[in-house]
Amino acid sequence: MELTATTTIRKPASEVYAFWRDLENLPKFMAHLEQVRATGDRTSHWSASAPFGSDVEWDAEIIDEVPAEKIAWRSTGDADVPNAGTVRFVPAPDGVSTEVHVVLVYEIPGGPVGKAVAEYFGEEPHQQLDDDLRRLKQVLETGEVVRSDGAPWGKRARKEFPQRPAQPLSDAEFEKGADA
Repeated sequence: MELTATTTIRKPASEVYAFWRDLENLPKFMAHLEQVRATGDRTSHWSASAPFGSDVEWDAEIIDEVPAEKIAWRSTGDADVPNAGTVRFVPAPDGVSTEVHVVLVYEIPGGPVGKAVAEYFGEEPHQQLDDDLRRLKQVLETGEVVRSDGAPWGKRARKEFPQRPAQPLSDAEFEKGADA
């Protein structure tokens, strides 16, 4: 599966690149990433949540890099989810902002059946990537991911499965969330 997404962030390319290049920042805006740990200058270990409460892990290496312009990577070894990608940081026409262009290629566990099941349970990959870039924009422009009153606990909200139509939290649900 190949995914592409783009967003424009009101920060210079060098700043957006530096934030992304510190790979341990990625879980701050990529909802399914639990942790990215640098294991060398160009290598890292990744862990992510997957549908049905499972986790996946892999090692990755940066295979091409131009500071403030591009980072390309691929998984190595026996990755749970073989993947590769490129992110480009292009100065926007306004002279202030940066266009962030992401291309991500990966194999979905379970092939076409895995993809259909993931989509059925709200794990549509294109939407996930768009949402991740929206959160990147929020983090870089405001310093945090903006949370709504309906989902104040961020990643923890994914564990409320399956989702239901929007409605206020009951008193019991609110107390449970406040105690955690």
